[in-house]
Amino acid sequence: MARTRASDFEEKQHGLLLTAASVFASQGMEKASMSQIAQEAGVSKSNLYHYYPSKGELIFAIIHSHLKELDEALDKANDPDLPPRERLEHLVMTVLDSYRGADDQHKVQLNAGPALTDEQKAEIVAIERRIVRYFSGALKDIRPQLDTPERPLLMPVTMSLFGMMNWVYMWFKEGGPISRQDYAKVATTLILEGVKSVK
Repeated sequence: MARTRASDFEEKQHGLLLTAASVFASQGMEKASMSQIAQEAGVSKSNLYHYYPSKGELIFAIIHSHLKELDEALDKANDPDLPPRERLEHLVMTVLDSYRGADDQHKVQLNAGPALTDEQKAEIVAIERRIVRYFSGALKDIRPQLDTPERPLLMPVTMSLFGMMNWVYMWFKEGGPISRQDYAKVATTLILEGVKSVK
């Protein structure tokens, strides 16, 4: 008979992934050990291995859960009834809000390549592409001329916006001179005003 999950299983699993992400972010992928992660999380090493048979599986779970939450948040935020600029700004704010408190997961995602299998990488890429499409779709609605065979600039512009969002964790400070909402407006303005000069 299969063992049933405890009522707080998902909460405990989430806490374990946050702890593991913190250890990986501070120690590095190679140096961090499963023993150290188990100790920091307050679980036995055998219990950790029960859920994540390898370090690679654990790293994948951290990234997958982080991106899945972001994908679900963007799906809810992507309102085609909003004015185009407001829709894009809302999507940007959703990303910035999802990144709140997720610096460790973000660092793991940026540095995890060698630890993942090809199948895991493909699954991660599939989610990343869905996330990118929310933004490329919004940008195309605002500036259709970005997506022409003669001058295909939609993807470069979209990824430039992601460059602004993805590196926020390097400099942004809560309670600093600019709020996440303010920066969502700044990033949206930079992209939309900038593309007007792109020929």
